[in-house]
Amino acid sequence: MMKVGITGGIGSGKSTVCRLFEQRGIAVYDSDREAKRLMTEDATLRARIAGRFGAEAYAEGQLNRSYLASRVFTDPEALADLNALVHPAVLSDFAAWAERQPGPYVVLESAILFEAGLEHAVDRTVAVLAPLELRLERTCRRDGCDREAVLHRMAAQLDDDTLRERADCCVVNILEEDLEPTVAELDRRFKLEAQRRHDA
Repeated sequence: MMKVGITGGIGSGKSTVCRLFEQRGIAVYDSDREAKRLMTEDATLRARIAGRFGAEAYAEGQLNRSYLASRVFTDPEALADLNALVHPAVLSDFAAWAERQPGPYVVLESAILFEAGLEHAVDRTVAVLAPLELRLERTCRRDGCDREAVLHRMAAQLDDDTLRERADCCVVNILEEDLEPTVAELDRRFKLEAQRRHDA
């Protein structure tokens, strides 16, 4: 099964791009959503998180997000430890999920595709890019937060120049109506590549 990783900074519109792939019948694995699910449902992962961060990491059987956030977002070492626990579980779950999908290829959606080393789990990478001011406007409107809060979150992510260098291809998302033909062309290319891989 061919795998395509799609990434992009906050407000870039990567979820919109992934939705357009879904509309074309391509299965999309949302790594952020699935990581949260695994942190609650995967017994081995739960035990490892509790072992590293204490029993308070879970409350009434659910992940104690506020407690965990308070532990990791001010401590880079703790965040690295959490990621080292969660990312392998996500990769394993993604690989198993991909094998169950019927289409020619699947999409892995991840805001931290390169930061987490997830690009090694996919065959092609796509970066969704957008001008900074547009990303700020979109995120402030969507999340109801101020510019400074968004800029702080952006500072923790790879910038567009780095994404452009590292990704196999890029999608510039300024007007949503322009995305449809771009995604259609990428879908055509990925289907051709998947067929070539299958025939080889």
